[in-house]
Amino acid sequence: MSDRNELPQTGFVRLPAIIAPNGPIPVSKSTWWAGVKDGRFPKPIKLGPRITAWRVNDIRKLIESGGA
Repeated sequence: MSDRNELPQTGFVRLPAIIAPNGPIPVSKSTWWAGVKDGRFPKPIKLGPRITAWRVNDIRKLIESGGA
């Protein structure tokens, strides 16, 4: 990714690429996890025992819907 705020076309992204200050969604980590818990933000996918990521398509839908 050439620009910090640019999401890849497909695949998965990890939390630092989603939330502030490097990501397109201006929320803190604690706000993000609270939103995941109550359903405002997409659920993560576990890629390994210590690797959590989100589908790029889910993040794009969130941004387009204005839910961020």
